[in-house]
Amino acid sequence: MVKYHDEALDRTFAALSDPTRRALLARLGEQDSLSVTELAAPFSISLPAIMKHLDVLTDAGLIVREKTGRTVACRITAQPMEQAMNWLNRYAQFWSERFDRLAAFVEDEPWSTQPPTRPNGQAKVQAKVQASPSRAGSARARKKSSPPGRKPRS
Repeated sequence: MVKYHDEALDRTFAALSDPTRRALLARLGEQDSLSVTELAAPFSISLPAIMKHLDVLTDAGLIVREKTGRTVACRITAQPMEQAMNWLNRYAQFWSERFDRLAAFVEDEPWSTQPPTRPNGQAKVQAKVQASPSRAGSARARKKSSPPGRKPRS
């Protein structure tokens, strides 16, 4: 049976779907290890919001947090990203093969740039088809509403 549902891959792509989390990973990719405070410095969001993003990245296995005293350092991990890349590469190969076949088909076919001609030499002209009036949308009258505010008691 083919396995279509991979929870680890789902968590990886869900974590990568947010631009803030991608930016956090990019920062961690530039340096080996950063403290949470150093990692959060360039962002205009609160430290608790950064912590929530780091929780998602940790749950997806994209980062590892290590606590030394009062300092929590974050480090990027490669395995979930590698699994995502392998998944994407299968589809990249699939589409590459399809595009190669399409290119070969287009290059092999003699395509004419001239419109087809009728036996008497006149070019075939396509008439524009207009929608019938019954297909046109009908305009309904707007309901009249009472003015804003409380209704007077009767």
